[in-house]
Amino acid sequence: MSFSKDDILRIAKEENVRFIRLQFTDLLGTIKNVEIPFSQLEKALDNKMMFDGSSIEGYVRIEESDMYLYPDLSTWVIFPWVTDSRVARLICDVYMPDGTPFAGDPRGILKRCLKEAEDMGFTAMNVGPEPEFFLFRTDEKGNPTTELNDQGGYFDLAPMDLGENCRREIVLTLEEMGFEVEASHHEVASGQHEIDFKYANAIKAADQIQTFKLVVKTVARQHGLHATFMPKPLFGMNGSGMHAHQSLFKDSENMFYDESDKLGLSKTARYYMAGILKHARAFAAITNPTVNSYKRLVPGYEAPCYVAWSASNRSPMIRIPASRGLSTRVEVRNPDPAANPYLALAVMLKAGLDGIKRQLELPAPIDRNIYIMSEEERIEEGIPSLPSDLKEALSEMIRSQVITDALGEHALAHFYELKEIEWDIYRTQVHEWERNQYMTLY
Repeated sequence: MSFSKDDILRIAKEENVRFIRLQFTDLLGTIKNVEIPFSQLEKALDNKMMFDGSSIEGYVRIEESDMYLYPDLSTWVIFPWVTDSRVARLICDVYMPDGTPFAGDPRGILKRCLKEAEDMGFTAMNVGPEPEFFLFRTDEKGNPTTELNDQGGYFDLAPMDLGENCRREIVLTLEEMGFEVEASHHEVASGQHEIDFKYANAIKAADQIQTFKLVVKTVARQHGLHATFMPKPLFGMNGSGMHAHQSLFKDSENMFYDESDKLGLSKTARYYMAGILKHARAFAAITNPTVNSYKRLVPGYEAPCYVAWSASNRSPMIRIPASRGLSTRVEVRNPDPAANPYLALAVMLKAGLDGIKRQLELPAPIDRNIYIMSEEERIEEGIPSLPSDLKEALSEMIRSQVITDALGEHALAHFYELKEIEWDIYRTQVHEWERNQYMTLY
């Protein structure tokens, strides 16, 4: 929905909105906001609201800290869970004092990659995300425990799915905020859930992912539960993914569809997939950005750890869903919900565009179950694996001209530094497994 400045001022007054959160996202994907009273709303809508960028992870040094928030008026929404002293939200782009976009703003980075697609003749990148999450019980102080709230499985109903009421309220809240929810269900693992919402253009889809996370965590807390988008919270169970269905359009035409092709896939779609596969190991640090992400990307738990594609099975990294025509799309299955959605979409788009520019040849599809193939068979078929840990992923990323160009010099340097620190802390930590394994043995 589109709003004008006057619309927002009028609605805020009519609905007794007392506070407005000017929301943006830091480099690691964490939602940040500057909350202002209604009296400052007009100033914010005139792009005059300043904040201290030096206090935000991966932004700027203290000597160059002044930054401005430019609200995207189409993102105006009133939070339905606050009834007294109502609170609204506007998602913002981050700008420098001289009026230029801030190079480290993840939303701006995605916009820059979309401009490249536009220059190539594509008018839209449509994305349908599928973020999964776990619900855990909380203790008497409201802190999360490791106790799951149910023992349900894939598509189970109550009484096995004890998260059903919470999930239903999440859906109702999302719909009240303008989401078109297509499905919600219990996932494979106990305590794991998925809610799918309708595809949107890439910027709106990334905005919706961030809003979705906020809603899920807020509603879960109201039910005495803790929702987490951690990729692999428990050993021995499936982890949480965030499959990203994506397609490129030119006006109303889906450029991935060709009715004359045996699989209904255009040359553009095939080049795009070839680019995704070519750069998959390099963009994994962005789509799977934590130490924990690589605990999910292991065989045996339905996670796509092999760089291949298929239209008939779910073990490869890329799957082609059955729908054709306007619904023809590529499902990239390795991203997880810890990823910064703006950066994740930016690097996948950049990889796909590189495939189109260079007309990269798409490898043959792998229609066998890769999970049961031996290492020798995978080598023979030319199927590489995704990186096995964050350190390897960072090394692949830094060597890729395509992915480093997508991020830009500022974001690349700060992201790499933050993740090197994360890896080093993990590497030098002594874990419980080590004590259990070695304390009595040696």
